[in-house]
Amino acid sequence: MTPYLCIDGAANAMEFYKRAFGATELLRQALPNGKLIHGRLQVGDSIVMLSDFFPGGTAVAPSVSGTTTVTLHVYSKDVATLWARAVKAGATVLMPLDTQFWGEKYGQLRDPFGHVWSLSQQVPMSAAERDRKQKEAMARFAAGPHPD
Repeated sequence: MTPYLCIDGAANAMEFYKRAFGATELLRQALPNGKLIHGRLQVGDSIVMLSDFFPGGTAVAPSVSGTTTVTLHVYSKDVATLWARAVKAGATVLMPLDTQFWGEKYGQLRDPFGHVWSLSQQVPMSAAERDRKQKEAMARFAAGPHPD
């Protein structure tokens, strides 16, 4: 499955994804005014496609709708380096990178165009540590609204 992102400023987004996630540009089809009708990037072993927001179309950019309905997830062999790279490029931290009870170092970022990305890496964890972290997380969930 390949995500297709609607972005207000797709050409700038392609450049951001190259800086932030090491994306490789595979294709760029632009109108004479510079708006992209189609772009294709490779992030790791996955493809991400994108285009500019066009009023009246079926897709709406997060910057126009005020929200997004998906999170793009990237597994990494060196999540700390990828995280630092994305933050340096301009991503906003939504959930700090931390070792989670399910056995991954995991965090969430919002890119400058409104899309949410989660980055993670599997990490070794003892059964006792996993149990302790799971109990702590469930206690936080039980205490109130889901934390972002």
